[in-house]
Amino acid sequence: MNQANSTRLHGLAEIFTVSLRLGLTSFGGPIAHLGYFYNEYVERRKWLDEKSYADLVALCQVLPGPASSQVGMGIGAMRGGVMGAVAAWLGFTLPSFLILVFFALFLENLQLANTGFIYGLKIVAVAIVAHAVLGMGRKLTPDRDRATIAIITAIIILLWHTAFTQVFLIFAAAVTGVFLYKDKVIPNVSSINLSISRRFAMVCIALFFSLLVVLPILRQVFSFQAMAMFDSFYRAGALVFGGGHVVLPLLEREVVPVGWVSQELFLAGYGAAQAVPGPLFTFGSYLGAVTAGWSGAIIATLAVFFPAALLILGILPFWNSLRKYPKVQGALTGVNAAVVGLLLAALYDPIWTSSINRPLDFAFAAVLFGMLEYWKLQPLIIVLTGAIGGSILFML
Repeated sequence: MNQANSTRLHGLAEIFTVSLRLGLTSFGGPIAHLGYFYNEYVERRKWLDEKSYADLVALCQVLPGPASSQVGMGIGAMRGGVMGAVAAWLGFTLPSFLILVFFALFLENLQLANTGFIYGLKIVAVAIVAHAVLGMGRKLTPDRDRATIAIITAIIILLWHTAFTQVFLIFAAAVTGVFLYKDKVIPNVSSINLSISRRFAMVCIALFFSLLVVLPILRQVFSFQAMAMFDSFYRAGALVFGGGHVVLPLLEREVVPVGWVSQELFLAGYGAAQAVPGPLFTFGSYLGAVTAGWSGAIIATLAVFFPAALLILGILPFWNSLRKYPKVQGALTGVNAAVVGLLLAALYDPIWTSSINRPLDFAFAAVLFGMLEYWKLQPLIIVLTGAIGGSILFML
């Protein structure tokens, strides 16, 4: 093996390992994951600068699909091309995939959330997301206008929480950003180094739309379950805006009425999906396992994430050019401020409301936050401390 191949394999292994650690520890849902990513990829590893990370997050917020998974794929693609995106997705997705498939096949009665380990990691999520809100808020909402966008976004998402609220707020923030910042110079628009060609990107975009048309036809022509499953899960992954929680009702309409999964098993899996780290889209893995065992889980997982991968790989090669236009930068500035608001809202609900139930919980979260923000300890130490401390507190 020559030096270039060895270096490439080492880089892919590093992407996979870092993503796997995030997949094992990222509790709190899709918006909270952005806080974990910010802490790991921007602050600790400096794989990309804050502006590039913020713009990537803004891009993924306006694309259909699981935003946090797309951000992870995008960072993987920047580090290692197409295979880097695959390595990042695989590492982040694998833990929750295995847990939920195992739950579907063997442990239907296991209460995943009812453990001290999970209890402690949910408090860890409070500290990590609070740290991300503070850090991203300093950079992305430094003036009155952007802070106002963030605050209004947080208020609306908390008081008017529907499937379309987040999408509406993101687009409203983009329009507001164009109006406020279209003529202002936004500094530090650095180029993203990417080894993916524009020709490959155009193939990805064409394939994304083609499959939406072709798969329903193939489903009718080849009437076997695997094709029907791929069509249903691909369509759910391609047409959802607003992140992981929004895909749940779409999946319910695809699997319950046709009899693949009962309402009772659907709800049991929904509860389990809330208790595991990583992307909520792996709820599709659970449904696939209930429907057709391991093969069904693999088909459902590939299908529900495939649209997100096609979109992010299809758009990133054009992103360097697009993001330098003043109006695009204005829109991104507004969306970035809105993302801080979404993260602030997520810090309260569901993270705070599901984790902080007594003064002792708050005290422990404050200690973990101090370890992260002021003592500058590595996230792995925070996670281990949270898991051990949570197991102790759970018994008190």
